[in-house]
Amino acid sequence: MSDYGRNRQSKLRNGAEFRRVFDAAVRSSDGHFTVLARSNGRAYSRLGLAIGKKWVRRAVDRNKIKRLIRDSFRKHRNQLDGLDLVVMSRGNGKADNSKIFSSLELHWQRIENYKEQGKVPAVAAPHG
Repeated sequence: MSDYGRNRQSKLRNGAEFRRVFDAAVRSSDGHFTVLARSNGRAYSRLGLAIGKKWVRRAVDRNKIKRLIRDSFRKHRNQLDGLDLVVMSRGNGKADNSKIFSSLELHWQRIENYKEQGKVPAVAAPHG
């Protein structure tokens, strides 16, 4: 359980942490999500979610999408170590779970490839 547990250090917690990712990040986009990634100078990855009402009107749908994103992140976080990630919704939230998971799988793979190629913006030292 602890391998997939969500602890405090694995999430972006405030506006400054989100802003740092938005300021300089690589981007992966498709019809469902935009994922931003930036090195965090740490040995672990952190996740931030920005699922807006503009794209997903109903709270129940937004919460479902957040649960699916967190679950996918937990399963892939070892390959994403050292990154801060922000996932933003683009679709209407009506996609089924398998489409959401396959979209996220593609994003994680792209981000991992960017990381291996050295395209992810680096930081001098960890913040916070």
